[in-house]
Amino acid sequence: MGKLEKELPARLTYHNLHHTLDVLQAAERIAVEEAIPENDKELLLTAALFHDTGFLKKREGHEAESCNIAQYYLPSYGYTPAEIERVCSMIMATRIPQSPGDKMGRILCDADLDYLGRDDFFMLSARLFNELKNEGLVKNEEEWNREQADFMGAHQYFSASRVKLRQPVKAHYIELIKSKITNQLFNENQ
Repeated sequence: MGKLEKELPARLTYHNLHHTLDVLQAAERIAVEEAIPENDKELLLTAALFHDTGFLKKREGHEAESCNIAQYYLPSYGYTPAEIERVCSMIMATRIPQSPGDKMGRILCDADLDYLGRDDFFMLSARLFNELKNEGLVKNEEEWNREQADFMGAHQYFSASRVKLRQPVKAHYIELIKSKITNQLFNENQ
């Protein structure tokens, strides 16, 4: 955790220690709601802690780099090769577009994007916009809103608890973003 706090570039206003802790808390909540056994929950929480450590080295392909980091550190904490493989499988499931192969991967994917259906969505979305703008990956708010609406429309929650709890809120936010896009287009044509 200290390594993330000290070494992640300041331009990462979203993919930072706060995000990692947020995903950890969301994964723990979902694991309880989905009645995940303790041994699986431990691996899930480990994957949550490591899932974006690859940002220490690069953005593109950071998931594979996160696995490399997990493979380096986890043996010293007594994790077996099979457990590390499961942790890496969960981490790789978070790669966009998400394609989890099992229940644990689905839970980590839901934890990673839990904010899409939460009250703090617009605050966290603004942080992600600033990060992507700092990286030159989006030019302006109009482009961001279009990309965000498309991304959220294609996104799906996997676990029953997130579908029930987050999906309706996310759908509402998509409509709000689409309204912003419409207003931006209307104002351009004035």
